[in-house]
Amino acid sequence: MGCTSCSTGVDGQPKGCKNNGTCGSDGCNKLTVFDWLSNMSLPGDQEPFNGVEVRFKNGRKLFFKNSENLSLCMGDIVATEAMSGHDIGIVTLTGELVKVQMKKKKELLKVEELPKIYRKATQKDIDIWQTVRSKEAEIQKRSREIAIHLGLKMKISDIEYQGDGSKTTFYYTADERVDFRQLIRDFASAFSTRVEMKQVGLRQEAARLGGIGSCGRELCCSTWLTDFRSVKTSAARYQQLSLNPQKLAGQCGKLKCCLNYELDTYLDALKEFPKQDIKLVTEKGTATYQKMDIFKGLLWYSYEKQGMNWHRISVDKVNEIIALNKKGDKVVSLEEFVEEEQIPESKIFGDVVGQDSLTRFDQPKNNNKRRNRNANRNNKNRNRNRNQKKNA
Repeated sequence: MGCTSCSTGVDGQPKGCKNNGTCGSDGCNKLTVFDWLSNMSLPGDQEPFNGVEVRFKNGRKLFFKNSENLSLCMGDIVATEAMSGHDIGIVTLTGELVKVQMKKKKELLKVEELPKIYRKATQKDIDIWQTVRSKEAEIQKRSREIAIHLGLKMKISDIEYQGDGSKTTFYYTADERVDFRQLIRDFASAFSTRVEMKQVGLRQEAARLGGIGSCGRELCCSTWLTDFRSVKTSAARYQQLSLNPQKLAGQCGKLKCCLNYELDTYLDALKEFPKQDIKLVTEKGTATYQKMDIFKGLLWYSYEKQGMNWHRISVDKVNEIIALNKKGDKVVSLEEFVEEEQIPESKIFGDVVGQDSLTRFDQPKNNNKRRNRNANRNNKNRNRNRNQKKNA
């Protein structure tokens, strides 16, 4: 969905449009929606939906009404209504798909109650917008210094200027309640703007800042994930993952959201497996659970007095033994139900390169060249001896 100016350049290096988030096609931005209804016309008696989706900094999107009936398309920079003054954003979606997005985000479909779009941004609006955006990094650094000086236990993760420069929103994270009344006074006097403080969670902070996950891809929360569901350690247990906090935690410090992606599939597969606390009673002894392989449908059990000897049994046979135990019957031993893994000889060694062979050293080297060399040397010596005899 990226635009053509973001294609690969010389020697495989990405060119990039260098528009710093104002790409006209909006294909380089987070949470982009492709308007697949753009080339379709509406029925004759239906009026087009008057709502517009506008994107602001870090993927923040709001819905507005096009009360002036402006001709808007994706990528247009517009001046929108704000609490006081106006804000500057980029149009990301128009038409019927805006209605779908509003239903998805559980917004009211009453266009009359939405804030309105004033106009398309003029060059003066864009210049002011870019000027205040360029100050954000410096002001963020200064705001952190003020918060540290006041001794507040909070982290200012990001700031956002309103398009006209009249208001600054500070996004922060904190573990406890923070009294920032003095902080707001200091911010207002230091930056000469109206100040708004917004507390965000650790997952929302990671979504705003973005980054690369351990899988090598961009973070799900900053690209396509819009709802943050709670993740529990039981999700890792169901998937037979080691409870290592360094591997299970994401960049936000919480458990990774991707632990929930396949959890339902694992729960459905585990319905066929017996509980781990159930013991198998045999005439040879009582066997306890050791581990399982969900994909192959196998379990490993060992006798209580022989913990080092594990027996590999399929799920169906384990359920069969448990059913017999419930009736009061015992099987002779687990060895009767063991699943022997048979590996074909062709898979014992795999020629992954396509050139190596285990028998490449069995055949002797070819000594024809050495024999020919010795024969030529002997022929030269014989000819020399004959010539010497003739001359004598």
